[in-house]
Amino acid sequence: MSEITRVALDAMGGDNAPVEIIKGGIDAINERDDIHLCLVGQPEVIEAELEKYIYPKDQITVYPASEVIETAEPPVNAIKKKKDSSIVVGMKLVKDGEADAFVSAGSSGAILVGGQLIAGRIKGVKRAPLAPLIPTEQGVSLLIDCGANVDARSEHLVQFARMGSIYMEHVMGVERPKVAIVNIGAEEEKGNALVKETYPLLKACEDINFVGSIEARDIPKGEVDVIVCEAFVGNVILKLYEGLASTLINVVKSGMTSTPFSTLGAAMAKPALKRTLKAFDASAYGGAPLLGLNGLIVKTHGSATSKEVHNSIIQCVSFKEQNIKEKISSCLNATDANEEEA
Repeated sequence: MSEITRVALDAMGGDNAPVEIIKGGIDAINERDDIHLCLVGQPEVIEAELEKYIYPKDQITVYPASEVIETAEPPVNAIKKKKDSSIVVGMKLVKDGEADAFVSAGSSGAILVGGQLIAGRIKGVKRAPLAPLIPTEQGVSLLIDCGANVDARSEHLVQFARMGSIYMEHVMGVERPKVAIVNIGAEEEKGNALVKETYPLLKACEDINFVGSIEARDIPKGEVDVIVCEAFVGNVILKLYEGLASTLINVVKSGMTSTPFSTLGAAMAKPALKRTLKAFDASAYGGAPLLGLNGLIVKTHGSATSKEVHNSIIQCVSFKEQNIKEKISSCLNATDANEEEA
């Protein structure tokens, strides 16, 4: 039997908690026997949901947490004052080694702050970026950073590139992943001050496969594997990506049923269309890991359904099996040693 991966799951976080969250957790342990689920939240609420399912009882432990951090609460105050919240309790399980990962659809701000304050950064990591996988024509690409560091410096983006490259190689199995920085043109001299300062630093990195700039319109083509940017740009890209995908699906569906003839054609095209749309379903790839921490913290969408929660939990198994934390630490330590020698 494989080594057990213990995943702490925030049962109270997100728009669809606890129903979709717990269902996603149950689906994960019913699929795999190498996962132990640590459900964190209000016990009476969790137990009521668990009664709806048949599942291996020995693969779930309930950890009480009486408080819930709401989305509108100031993150720092919430983390410091609500010590018995599901987010704080779940992250402490990771910090104390009782869980290998923490998954939550709760407050993004609280998760980002809690990850830094509770789990803590790996030695040498200057900033911890959020890094979701986004669907492309070629499969998936890693967008790093998408929301954690809106005032990042060039040295931070270089670390993001290194961490993202490690993730894509070892978790996603991409050999020598192509790394690019988001820019307003392909030319090296283009961009704002941050991009112009970062570009030559990335170009000088011997441990990543840097291929230059990428414009936003080329991201969906999947021409690169790791897309580097600071969080303001990354979040705009991610939100536009998700919004445009949803709008296009609705427009296509509306157009295909606008007349009797198009409805007939739609019926014939439906199987192929479903396969195509499924490939561009971001929830199929799980949540966004907060890379560079002493433990895995995964943020799923606030509106996450059981499918995304399930896939986020499975994602944690790959992260642990590939020792991503250790690989990031080794990479950064080796880089620091080389810089000191130089």
